[in-house]
Parts: sequence; C-alpha cells; structure tokens
Amino acid sequence: MKKIVLTLLLAIAGLGLANAQKFALVDMEYILRNVPAYEMANEQLNQQSLRWEREVSELTKEAETMYKSYEADRVFLTDEQKKKREEAIVAKEKEATELRYKYFGPEGELYKKRQSLMKPIQEDVYNAVKTVAEEKGYQTVFDRASSQSIVFASPRIDISNDVLAKLGYSK
Repeated sequence: MKKIVLTLLLAIAGLGLANAQKFALVDMEYILRNVPAYEMANEQLNQQSLRWEREVSELTKEAETMYKSYEADRVFLTDEQKKKREEAIVAKEKEATELRYKYFGPEGELYKKRQSLMKPIQEDVYNAVKTVAEEKGYQTVFDRASSQSIVFASPRIDISNDVLAKLGYSK
C-alpha cells in the first residue's frame, strides 16, 4: 500500500514538473540600440521628418505673412479684394494642413517609410528571439522594455545578448 501511495505521489510531482514552463526576458530597446541597421534607419527617418517639417513650416509661415499683410492693408481694400485675399489665406492654410496630414498623418508618408525601413529589422529580431527561445527551451519570452509590470527579474533569464549574437552582433 505504501508503495502505491509513494508511486502515485511521485507521478503527480513528476507531472507538475513536466508542466513547468521556462520563461525568458529580452530588452528590445537594448537589442535595437545595438543593431546598426536600426540606428541608420532611425537617422534616415529623422532626417526625412525634419525636411518634411520644414516644408510644412514654410507653408504655414507664408500663410501667416499673407495674413499680416492683409491685416495691414485691410482698410485700403475693397470688399472684393478683401474676399480674394481671405480666400487666398484660407487656401494656403488648408494647403499646409493637408501637407502635414499627407506626411505625418496615420497613413502618411512617414508611417509608410517607417514601415518599409523598420519591418525587416523587426522581423529579423523576432526570428532571432524565436530561434534562441526554441534552442534553449523557453515557452514564453517577455519584453522587459515594454512591460511595466516586471518589478524584478533575474539577469540569468535575460537572453538579449544571445539574440544579439544570433543576429551577428555579439556583445
């Protein structure tokens, strides 16, 4: 009877251990900071963003200049001239707004450019994380950088450097 109970307890304990999951952490910010292609893509996006912002800013300044000129000349203008100048100012402001939306809107040029530059890098990192996790037997990998709920984690379960090595950027 004792042997049966002992065997049953060992079997139950074995099942509990068999179902234990292994977890790992990665720090995506750390990984991406150490991938030169990501840094170059970020710099390229920043430069393009600055060019587009200057272009929109110039249109906005033109509209402001037109408005100041209109305000200064308004007393000397006929009603028809006032209307034409007001329409021109509104059209310039609308042009600036539309250009800003075209470049920086939710489906704008900056979003599309970011997708085209970043997606391949992010896919490479994801595949490297997946490969390292499979090689080391991790069932779940958490991103330390984006999870605010992780208060403490042992450095032993951080596989960020392993992922960088898999990508060819040893640390």
